[in-house]
Amino acid sequence: MKIYYKLLAGLLTLLVLQTNIAFSQENKEEAEQPPVIVKTTAHVDFDYKDGSVKDWKAIEKEYFDKVTSKNEYLLGTNVLTHLYTEDNSEVIFVRVCKNWGDIEKASERDSELAKEAWPDKEERSALFDKQFKYYSNLHSDEIYQAIEGAKFMDDENRMDQHVYYVRISHLAFPEDSEPGEGQKIYKEYIENVTHKNPLILAYYPYTHLYGADSREFVEVFVVKSIGDIEKSADKIGDLVKAHWPDEDARKEFFKKYSKYYTGWHADYIYQNVPELMK
Repeated sequence: MKIYYKLLAGLLTLLVLQTNIAFSQENKEEAEQPPVIVKTTAHVDFDYKDGSVKDWKAIEKEYFDKVTSKNEYLLGTNVLTHLYTEDNSEVIFVRVCKNWGDIEKASERDSELAKEAWPDKEERSALFDKQFKYYSNLHSDEIYQAIEGAKFMDDENRMDQHVYYVRISHLAFPEDSEPGEGQKIYKEYIENVTHKNPLILAYYPYTHLYGADSREFVEVFVVKSIGDIEKSADKIGDLVKAHWPDEDARKEFFKKYSKYYTGWHADYIYQNVPELMK
């Protein structure tokens, strides 16, 4: 079986990261359970002689319309492409599922829907062969848990093209921490700075669940343009001073805040493909 078919039919399609998720209210405990995020990083090759970006998008759109969009186990999907990262071949697929069990169910449902859409085995294989030609054999998978603190995109602008600034930090686990202190500090900052920043259209925080590095804390900031990343940073300074006007209190807060992080972080900038969002 082709690797790309496994990519699409397996634990696939990640991010980004941007979905207003409605939970069932039949079971309150289940409704409050945060979703899981499956991120798959694939590597695309638009230079092969029979392909183009336009054709790549068309074939992915056909698969999305006939399979992904109809998969009831997927609460949301997103596809992100490179803007400013270390690798311009990256294409990130994001899948949002209600829980860990639904990851496997979504994969099985993909296979069922693909067979319904292309009942002829040879036709189906030809389609996946064509998809596979756009990708290298290399891909990686990570699974994250959504946490409290998200700022959701409004419905009016949700399906537009946006810029996604992704910051991955490493969490620290200080021995002198007080119970609940880290969560309390994070909540105070997010509610009074990130959520009040009008240039940040959406914010999605995730922690490691399954992958290479258990320290990872992923934050996704959605803005209109690359220029708004810098502008939002300036706005953050204003909001910080507004919430902590006393300089000594401000320094004390960030001294406590910083002890929950190692100080290392990495930055990535992507753009979404609106046609492939659910």
